[in-house]
Amino acid sequence: MPRSISFGSDDELIAMEEEEEFDPDDQDSTEDSSNDEDDPNDSEEDESDAEQDRADGGDSGAEEEIEGDFDRLVKNIRSKDDFSAGAGLAKDWDFNIEEKDVEFLDDLREASGVGRRKRKGKGRQEGPALSQQVRSLIGDGNQAYVDNNLLEAIRIMQEVIRIEPRAASAWSVLAQCYTDMSQPQKALQLRIMAAHLRHDADEWDRLASQSREQGYNQQALYCYRKVYSLDPTNVDALWDRASLAKEIGELKTARNAFLAILKRFPHDLTVLAELRPILIEVSELSTCADLFQQAFIHYQNTYPSGRGMDATSNTEIPGGGFGLMELLVMADLFNTLGEHENAINVIRKGCRWLQGRADQMYWDACDDDREYDLPEMPPRGGVGDDGGVEPGRFPLDINARHRLAVARIKIGEIEEGKLHANAVLSQDVLDYAPLYVEIADAYFERELYADARPIYELLGSDAAMQTSSLYVLLQTAACLRMLDELKEAAEVYEQVRIADPTHNEAKMKLAEIYELMNEPRKALELVYEVIDSRKKRTKETIASQPAESAAASTSLFEEKAAKSKAAKNPGRLTHAQLRELEAEKEKEVLRGYKIVKEQWAGMLAGEEDAVKLWLIEAEKLVETFRETRNLFLTSRTNPFRGMFPRSRPKQNNQNEVDEDRMASRLNLDLEQDSLSKKSAKDRAVDIFRGVSFSEWLRVIMQYCFLLTRRDQYEVADEILRHILVSNAYQARQRQDTIRIALIACAIAAKRPNIVVEQARKLITVYQFNNEPQRILIAVLSSGLRPTDAFITSTLQKHLFREMKLADVAVRTPEVLRWNALNKRYAATGTVKSEPGDGADDDADDAEPIAPADKDSEVLEIPTKYNPILVAIYGQICIAAKSYQSAICESSYLRIFNASFEQAVEV
Repeated sequence: MPRSISFGSDDELIAMEEEEEFDPDDQDSTEDSSNDEDDPNDSEEDESDAEQDRADGGDSGAEEEIEGDFDRLVKNIRSKDDFSAGAGLAKDWDFNIEEKDVEFLDDLREASGVGRRKRKGKGRQEGPALSQQVRSLIGDGNQAYVDNNLLEAIRIMQEVIRIEPRAASAWSVLAQCYTDMSQPQKALQLRIMAAHLRHDADEWDRLASQSREQGYNQQALYCYRKVYSLDPTNVDALWDRASLAKEIGELKTARNAFLAILKRFPHDLTVLAELRPILIEVSELSTCADLFQQAFIHYQNTYPSGRGMDATSNTEIPGGGFGLMELLVMADLFNTLGEHENAINVIRKGCRWLQGRADQMYWDACDDDREYDLPEMPPRGGVGDDGGVEPGRFPLDINARHRLAVARIKIGEIEEGKLHANAVLSQDVLDYAPLYVEIADAYFERELYADARPIYELLGSDAAMQTSSLYVLLQTAACLRMLDELKEAAEVYEQVRIADPTHNEAKMKLAEIYELMNEPRKALELVYEVIDSRKKRTKETIASQPAESAAASTSLFEEKAAKSKAAKNPGRLTHAQLRELEAEKEKEVLRGYKIVKEQWAGMLAGEEDAVKLWLIEAEKLVETFRETRNLFLTSRTNPFRGMFPRSRPKQNNQNEVDEDRMASRLNLDLEQDSLSKKSAKDRAVDIFRGVSFSEWLRVIMQYCFLLTRRDQYEVADEILRHILVSNAYQARQRQDTIRIALIACAIAAKRPNIVVEQARKLITVYQFNNEPQRILIAVLSSGLRPTDAFITSTLQKHLFREMKLADVAVRTPEVLRWNALNKRYAATGTVKSEPGDGADDDADDAEPIAPADKDSEVLEIPTKYNPILVAIYGQICIAAKSYQSAICESSYLRIFNASFEQAVEV
């Protein structure tokens, strides 16, 4: 369904412009606005009052507003203590009109509310009755001008203005004097003041043109606004105002002016073309999409055949002017807004309309895009006698097909999107490089890095740099990193670094990769480069700021924007400050752990408030533990030997925070590595920030249990797997505890494949021990999914290898050799593995554990056959309906041949 949008009257749009030109940080304006928020109907009442006043008073409302502006200007001049006939007037022209507009709006708010422009009760005055003294002075001033005594004429007319500011002739003569003295800027100011008293739209239009010629753009905008307020039919003035505002970057003013024009000329494509980049720049994509959608509906209804006559050339054109380009704009807007379904509908229905097939609405019943299938595309399913629609094979512009590809991919319909994407990617990359990039970005956004990578690599491989760019290289490196190809990603980031030595983002990404590759020194060098570059850039910014000009502006407006404040240059923390900061972190951890302990009982009892508070504090503790790199060293054989302070300087810029944090972390890592080498015999520390590792593990496990119970199993699983590789938990007992916790979470989340995976890990570690096998059988419940996990080929091969090793241990124990690192027996070359037995499938089961010492206990080799393994393997064969295998392998026969006591134990 098309979305609707409505605009107020032209006067309301102009009022919006005036309000938006005011300083939004003005304290009085903010306070008044907040006070009026109590009544939600104020805005609607103000708009209706403005319309009613305009209807009652005609142009008098605009004239009274202009006279109000004049009164404010004169009041400002009179408030100056140094007003004199010679110099006072020249200084008082230099003011910020926005500040005066705010004062005027505040006066209105005191009487009638926010933004309300009510007609004054006393009515419009044609002009003041001049006293005899003023008339005499005006006569003297005119005579002085006729006698060419310009200075005397200026003095007299300034005195007239001091006595009676509304004497329009005095302003005019004064302006003419400055014109004759070759001072056109001052003359223009005075004419603008006089124009406030005459209410002549043509005069305001001339003043706007003169202001624009002299470079006073803000002043010109003010004059154009007065033209339109006096003559609402003068759309040319509104267009000039919008064009000038767009030219100088006053986008909100341009937006409101173009919207006012669009209200008078609905669905005008020229206005829409001018308005589109402005709305995009001010982030009003929804408004832009609404305007184009309404225009689309209008042209569809006006030209149902998809063809229309062009009024200028008197020729037939597609869509009556609303053609493919406008459809592409709409699709891009909807894709950017995340409304991908609307983007798909726009392309499908719009192109069908332009092709003169608007009546073929049956294509809308198809969920896919078979209407525009290419001849080389594979046949669709559901086509034939059962009612499926045959592919239409209608032509579709490659740009429109690209929009369909992006929308389909982003909405999750990957296969349908790939059909269109492959058609686009078959085009010449030099001609359609931007389309290539957007398709790759869509894949990247959907985390389809394997699909995005070759497109980025194709774009980045162009030696002539016609399709390559720093963005493409950065995206290529990001894909490689997400695909765990760290070395290749580092090479690409190095290319970016060479191409642009000032690209700090690439340096930080490269430093992160070096950190993952356990090369902290290279990472630290890059981080220091970024920090030094940032500080140097800050100093250059401060030095390059222009000094304030002391010269007075000759415009009635503040033509230059306010200068931004220079960013502070924070310094690095000292070693003492680092230790102090670490102490603060330890206090935070202890405070959080205290709350966790206090709420533990309520959490276990299921009290909602206690559970929420416990989860909040536990999450902070878990993230603190996981982000500490010293607890997750590359070499797991090095136990945790203490925590060094980390720096976290308080800065406003998040990038600077990350840079300094990473530099501090790398410094501490290097220091830790150095001390580890020097003191290899140091005793491991069993406490971290005031909490023992046993208590840390207890909190983490309970936190993961609660996450699993709240349908966040993936997060819990990721946390527990991360904790598994921590140097603090490499002891065998703690590893087993974490794996049991993983099994418990998997059971609760009904993930039998994870249960089998972790049980296999335990079976691998505890060789010739039946307890892990009993755990495997106990934790697998009945059902289809547990059965599928039980009969998986990897588990079968794993148990088969364990059976063979157990058989070798009983028959020929002399061929077994003890591996001190993995703490397992392995057969020597005398016993070869059979081809295809999947020996590599379990390579990940043997994980590095605590370092093997010389006194590690060697397992005893079994002397009797193990019926447990045989029984489990036979049950797997039966569940997989391999009955012959179960018998031929003598699974059950070997059980019956075993001793009676062993059979009973089974």
